[in-house]
Amino acid sequence: MENPQHNLAMDLVRVTEAAALASGRWLGKGDKNAGDKAAVDAMRLSFSILDIDGTIIIGEGEKDKAPMLYNGEKVGSGKGVKVDVAVDPVEGTNLLAYGRPNAISVVGVAPSGTMFDPGPSFYMQKLVVPHEARNVIDLDAPVDDNLKKIASALGKDVNDLVVFVLNRPRHNELISQIRKSGARIQSHSDGDVAGSLMAVEEGSEVDVMMGTGGTPEGVLSACAIASLGGEILARLDPQGSEEKTAIERAGLDLNQVLNVSSLVNSEDVFFAATGISGGTFLSGVRYTGSGATTHSLVIRGKTGTVRNIKSRHNWEKLMQFSAVKYD
Repeated sequence: MENPQHNLAMDLVRVTEAAALASGRWLGKGDKNAGDKAAVDAMRLSFSILDIDGTIIIGEGEKDKAPMLYNGEKVGSGKGVKVDVAVDPVEGTNLLAYGRPNAISVVGVAPSGTMFDPGPSFYMQKLVVPHEARNVIDLDAPVDDNLKKIASALGKDVNDLVVFVLNRPRHNELISQIRKSGARIQSHSDGDVAGSLMAVEEGSEVDVMMGTGGTPEGVLSACAIASLGGEILARLDPQGSEEKTAIERAGLDLNQVLNVSSLVNSEDVFFAATGISGGTFLSGVRYTGSGATTHSLVIRGKTGTVRNIKSRHNWEKLMQFSAVKYD
């Protein structure tokens, strides 16, 4: 038996809250880089007060040349435990820029050396399910077979299932196969971290996520999936010859099927996400003039504890000392 230990996720939620509060001012203004930069600056500053020796394994910005918390960057005070860090200051920059739902700010942390480094891989094929279906899926099985087995594991009919799919031309055939199976589809323009989380979160209206999305987002999602007992099966899926060549040169196996423990090889993970634009997953930032309200999901993998946190932020007090100008 152990005495209660420090829950790093409770510190990480301050990081995602700061990023959400800063970037939320850019909702619907059409400038995704400005919103992302506001989140990056707030997140970097908030990380600096944490007593961790962190190295960013999953950064952001390289694929779309946005403002970056780059791979290999050191975060934290340099004191305390060595950890791998995955970040996405704004997961769904287009969602934020055009005022669409489900933009979130996300951070995942795991012990040093346990997080999969995707190198130059930007895209991976993914199949994400809740814990009841974690032992019945096969990434290479026909869509209909997987959905039948998932439905059975969840105690549902196939036509009860809701499948999260990104609305991309590459998914036209996948969408056709899902429809033929009888399952229903929830189509999204962006945000596959939110999609993965909805697939494994208890009480969500989404039962499964399918399709090709971001590789960094897959690793980041795995921090939460590992904690919630779900499963992700994934395989690197380059979307062009340049990406494929870079992956092969990096020595990564394009045929390997990865699972949650391949992506984050530890149960001692911490995860935090804060809503920015609101939606079905997390409510967004609501500014009140005198402050703001945020909603966050906070997870500790070791204990399996999941917290939904509603925070009220007071500008009059906060702005007396905050280096980030939220108002």
